[in-house]
Amino acid sequence: MNFVIFVIAMGVLIWGAELLIHQSERIALKFNIPEFIIGATLIALGTSLPEMAASVAASYDGKADIAIANVIGSNILNITLVLAAVFLIARKIDPQRDFFAKDSTWALVPVLVFILMILDGIISRFDAALLLLLMGAYLIFLLQDIKNLPEDELGDIDISHFSWSNTIIVLFAGFILLIIGAHFTVESAAEIAKSFGISEWVIGIIMISLGTSLPELVVSISAAMKGKADMAIGNIIGSNLANTTIVLGTAALINPMPINAPAYLFDIATMIVATFLLVFITANKLYNKSAGISLIIILGLFLNNTLQNM
Repeated sequence: MNFVIFVIAMGVLIWGAELLIHQSERIALKFNIPEFIIGATLIALGTSLPEMAASVAASYDGKADIAIANVIGSNILNITLVLAAVFLIARKIDPQRDFFAKDSTWALVPVLVFILMILDGIISRFDAALLLLLMGAYLIFLLQDIKNLPEDELGDIDISHFSWSNTIIVLFAGFILLIIGAHFTVESAAEIAKSFGISEWVIGIIMISLGTSLPELVVSISAAMKGKADMAIGNIIGSNLANTTIVLGTAALINPMPINAPAYLFDIATMIVATFLLVFITANKLYNKSAGISLIIILGLFLNNTLQNM
């Protein structure tokens, strides 16, 4: 039965992603906003809601391992699976935005701050407040960046047949479908995993993080296949930033979360390496299948290590 639920939930995810992409594009055109900004904010925050729900619920129940593992696993999968899939599936990726100069380091900074925070073995409420401030700083940066963009980078305004009521309803429906689809995907996957006697950390870093990363996967691939590379990459960068700041920060505000960092050194190191690879790819504009294969190799090493330690 859990396998049937998993398949149906995947269908709901895909449907929600299609609605989300279409309406987000209309909003971007309406307000002359670059597609990257929409991807890095509205869509990124929306697709991070499943991570938020899973980690907050785990923290509330005193299951810090699941909450933290979900964030680490999602960050790894967003880069090594989602970004790799975009590179391998999309016919052409030619983003207008300079992601290295403006954005990829914003995904790296919270990861480095996270490393400093776990050295004492706990993510405290003070740490949580700092993480949330980092997300606030990025949003301020994006708002300032919009004002500095030249007119020709903003694109043409097209407000024909635009209705706020219809757009809001469909956009809300898309978010709800994403959340519901991700929820049932996670629940069914977790039940399948538990039947094999898998630990909470492994459930969090593989099963739950995979389920909560499905919205990013579906949205980013859909955007890339429609030639919206800026929106696809922006969604990945924004989602990782939201995971490390808002998701982890909110979970730690509810309950300070202890972590045995040495026990999970490989997973933490993989997240760091994946994030540096993201910076390297954007720095050298390696938006191609070779970069996708390199990311898949990192994913393979990560999954192999996790499965061996089950």
